Amino acid sequence: MEVRLDTYLWAIRMFKSRTLASNAIKAGKVKLKGNLVKASRVVQVNDTYTITIGDGYKKTIEVVLVIDKRQAYEKVKDAYIDHSPPIEKERKLETMFFKVNVKQEKGSGRPTKKNRRDLGKQGGWF
Repeated sequence: MEVRLDTYLWAIRMFKSRTLASNAIKAGKVKLKGNLVKASRVVQVNDTYTITIGDGYKKTIEVVLVIDKRQAYEKVKDAYIDHSPPIEKERKLETMFFKVNVKQEKGSGRPTKKNRRDLGKQGGWF
């Protein structure tokens, strides 16, 4: 069975849509053994792809089973082997939460426009 790369990445749930998978491939975020590939490339067993997701996090997958239909995750997780290192906990937390760096005394009320400008210069106001 011949399956396009963008269809395969969509089927194994790496991307929400085939269009997003195709756009990521065109942008150079998906590589086969370090080389750029096209969305129309035929996927073969034992191919190793490196996918850049988000802010530089790389996911490395090895094709075990070629599928062309999107299915439940429980069935799909056997179609590839994930060789990517786990995400560090600190890295996850930085992107998930805002750092509170605005210190204000209790009961002082809402900051004025001048106070917000001053906080903005310090990198503290939104």
